[in-house]
Amino acid sequence: MSIHTQQRPPWLEPRAAYIHVPFCAHHCGYCDFAVAVGKDDRMDAYLDALKIELQTLDTPRPVDTLFFGGGTPTYLPIRILERLLQLVRTWLPLNAKHEFAVEANPSGLDRAKVQLLADFGVNRLSLGAQSFQPGLLHILERDHAPDDVARVVEFVQPIIPNYSIDLIFGVPTQTLDQWQDDMRRAIALAPMHFATYGLTYEKGTRLWKQREKGDVRALDEETEYDFYTAAMDTLSANGFEHYEISNFARLGFQCRHNHTYWANHAHYGFGVGAARYVDGVRELNTRDFHAYIQRLQAGESPTFQSERLEPRDRAFETIAVQFRRAIGIERQQYFEQTGFALDSLVGGTIHDLCGHDLLADDGQNVHLTRSGKCVADAVMERLLRAN
Repeated sequence: MSIHTQQRPPWLEPRAAYIHVPFCAHHCGYCDFAVAVGKDDRMDAYLDALKIELQTLDTPRPVDTLFFGGGTPTYLPIRILERLLQLVRTWLPLNAKHEFAVEANPSGLDRAKVQLLADFGVNRLSLGAQSFQPGLLHILERDHAPDDVARVVEFVQPIIPNYSIDLIFGVPTQTLDQWQDDMRRAIALAPMHFATYGLTYEKGTRLWKQREKGDVRALDEETEYDFYTAAMDTLSANGFEHYEISNFARLGFQCRHNHTYWANHAHYGFGVGAARYVDGVRELNTRDFHAYIQRLQAGESPTFQSERLEPRDRAFETIAVQFRRAIGIERQQYFEQTGFALDSLVGGTIHDLCGHDLLADDGQNVHLTRSGKCVADAVMERLLRAN
């Protein structure tokens, strides 16, 4: 790596990369990601296309963090998974003290796959448990049973001890007692990290259509507030730091890759539907599985959308994502990154929100309070209105 590359700040020089693996056994009704179901015969063709896209780098680019998301990366048969790992590690070699994270579902995950991942440097797994209630798993269309999570953890823990458990709250019919039971059972599995997401009804998904037809009823905001505050209280009491709106970690186990997004730093993205932010330009690949393969085979770019934000717009975007972090925004670092003084953009709004106990300001850092975290979207909307 050149001295020039080493000296470029992380908001200009990507030090993180995301690889999208779209294949899944089933497309869950709430999922709005680019997913390929029933296309297992196209796995090699997809990796051929991914190789072409990676080759646009011209030379291997070392990264500090690497993340495989999906889809379900661990759904791949072990031969295909090994080919994917070899391909990506060739073009995106890992720096020392790296983080290499992979999303995994309890179903279809076995010891051999976990060992293969570890052999290629994977040192973090994100397990999509979502719930331990059979009825809620059915509503979410998950294809695993509650006991599968503990079974998987038994062989994951000795091989990749840094694992996260993902949970969803706000599922139709879910009660607070069920949510507390989900957290209790997850804590008993001794993860290093939790991601707790409020269920969203993304337009066009099956779950969204079910709500529109009246087949399912969304929980009210007050109930979801109770779920969220219960997560803050329960997980914090069990030694997990609430370091981002939806994420909790034991000391030293925050997700470094996701910090790239929350800091609004540059990052690579490869695969169908993948997003990247390089040299101040945001690009998004096509979400069409077949179009992604065809374009790359034809020597065309898979990019679907490209945008270079003006400096002021980029500064406001940085406000929106950095406030997701518990540390919030550090004024001097923000100025170095954006070229704008934070208070020149939103100083008055920050003062008003502090007066309503939604933000806290010590003169150097500004961050969400506990109350602010509960209405984070409204806080961000208020801040962005100043643009």
